[in-house]
Amino acid sequence: MLKLLNLLKDGRFHSGEALGAALGVSRSAVWKQLQHLESELNLTIHKVRGRGYQLAAPLNLLESHAITAFSQGEQWPVFIHESIDSTNAEGLRLAAQGQAAPFLVLAERQTAGRGRRGRQWVSPFAENLYYSLVLRVEGGMRQLEGLSLVVGLAVMRTLQVFGLKEVGLKWPNDVLVRGRKITGILLELVGDPADVCHVVLGVGINVNMQSTEQIDQQWTSMRSEVGLVVDRNQLVALLNQQLQHELARHRRYGFAAFQEEWEQAHLWQGRKVSLVAGNTRIDGVARGVDGQGGLRLDVDGVEKSFSGGELSLRLRDDS
Repeated sequence: MLKLLNLLKDGRFHSGEALGAALGVSRSAVWKQLQHLESELNLTIHKVRGRGYQLAAPLNLLESHAITAFSQGEQWPVFIHESIDSTNAEGLRLAAQGQAAPFLVLAERQTAGRGRRGRQWVSPFAENLYYSLVLRVEGGMRQLEGLSLVVGLAVMRTLQVFGLKEVGLKWPNDVLVRGRKITGILLELVGDPADVCHVVLGVGINVNMQSTEQIDQQWTSMRSEVGLVVDRNQLVALLNQQLQHELARHRRYGFAAFQEEWEQAHLWQGRKVSLVAGNTRIDGVARGVDGQGGLRLDVDGVEKSFSGGELSLRLRDDS
């Protein structure tokens, strides 16, 4: 299907005869592939007698050579999939098979994309960024402290390069624009976190998506914010560059070097919040983060730190 998509991605009309000749198949085979694109990938294709076939909107497909053309600095090996269950899951599989880290897994679509706490990550075809960077981590837990918060800073700065305004962070793993979610971050690891392990930095960014009924919270996308279609290959290259810089700093200095700048970007700093874990709720005032990336809360005049992947932070109604 990717061969056909590459022929159609310019958004222009292409005759069935020309498509068949380029693919080396019959016009009826082209028709079947077009039906498959519509049903499986939810793409809209205009069919006009005498003119041929046209995608309703041009497609910007992920391509390793295009990412390289936009890139500066170290080039990570990249694995690009048309469709996959989850880029994080594939990253873990490749690491288990002996693929040398660091490496990057990207996909045009996820069929089982995951967010935090088991939530689904909505993953329409060729609209957003589904990005998993796999790292080999040595030296114990210090190399993992605050890592998801460092990734959030890198994503925030990347979005700002593209001209997005009012971008900020929500502890622990979200990036918001004008209070609406644009990015989620999910870290997963395998191995011994006290010795040597592999960690997958999963990043989902709403890039060119303009509508969906599958998200149950306020959201936005890069295209909605800047009014332009964003080249996802350029986005990958710039995010790689930001992560290379921030991860090197984190390895050298630890999360303590990021603590102040992360707090400056935290949108709920000083706000009344509720920290929820299952049926347990703790009310307090967000005071920032500690040197390990845990949330600092003022609870009835006493400052306490909290950390853990199952925690959810919410604004209180009276905030």
